[in-house]
Amino acid sequence: MKYRLLGKTNFKVSEVSLGTWQLGGRWGQDFDENNAMKTLEKAVEKGINFFDTADIYGDGFSEKVIGKFLKKTKEKVYVATKCGRKSNPHHADAYHEKNIRRFIEESLKNMQLEVLDLVQLHCPPTEVYYQPEVFEGLDKMVKEGKIRHYGVSVEKVEEGLKAIEFPNLASVQIIYNMFRLRPRELFFPRAKQKNVGILVRVPLASGLLTGKFQKDSKFLANDHRHYNREGQAFDRGETFAGVPYEVGLQAVSWLKKIIGEQNLAPYALKWVLSDAQVSCVIPGASHAQQIAANAAATDLPELTSRQMQKIEHVYNQYVKPYVHQLW
Repeated sequence: MKYRLLGKTNFKVSEVSLGTWQLGGRWGQDFDENNAMKTLEKAVEKGINFFDTADIYGDGFSEKVIGKFLKKTKEKVYVATKCGRKSNPHHADAYHEKNIRRFIEESLKNMQLEVLDLVQLHCPPTEVYYQPEVFEGLDKMVKEGKIRHYGVSVEKVEEGLKAIEFPNLASVQIIYNMFRLRPRELFFPRAKQKNVGILVRVPLASGLLTGKFQKDSKFLANDHRHYNREGQAFDRGETFAGVPYEVGLQAVSWLKKIIGEQNLAPYALKWVLSDAQVSCVIPGASHAQQIAANAAATDLPELTSRQMQKIEHVYNQYVKPYVHQLW
């Protein structure tokens, strides 16, 4: 495993890290604690030292399992959690200091910790980025020792650009993959100037970029790839990176020819990591075997310049009209 600095945090994190949305459900299966523990154990075994979670994943289940794991492991693991989506209704006014402080206290309790490494606002409405008092409140909690650093998870490039104007913001989590190229145009260079870490989520476009799906692939009713394709439950960009399923399949068929492999997953992760401005990529995993497969991406040879050009051509030809101007 290779490691990179996470912006101004000075955390040296595994370039392939772990997103734990799967531990909380919404992927067509329920995790029991034993399965979740085995997944986390395999991650650390493979050199992964950074977990990304959220207070709403399984209504706290993901955080609680991670907390139990931290008690038993001897390895240093950094944990980033997210807060804000518990607000019901989820609107900008809910992101006030009292609520955020309560969410942070609940996450501390869930993970049995005295301080959180990194807290991220969880894809708040765009208006929140224009409310400096929200970030001033987070500054207070850093000074109080409740959190070490704070960041944001965003849906849109514009939100990331606004967020990094706040001087103490440490990280931005954003969707970036072979189907979502826009972040690298303006946001990545600006984040580098501000020494803000970049956490890449949805690197496999909800599994589309693994290359394993077909036109007739079925997803269970409790899998967001079944019920959120048009954004019925949350932002459509979180499911298949916002790409219409059939369009994604067509693009994937070309990507397989470019890569020369049927299993695209490790190459899709390597593609993300080819950008030095990425701090780490946080694919999820439904079981321990997927952890090993994801971690192997770190040791793959770099994609050739010819392959990179062809991948961009596929994006421009098939995907760009559906996503580029939206996120």
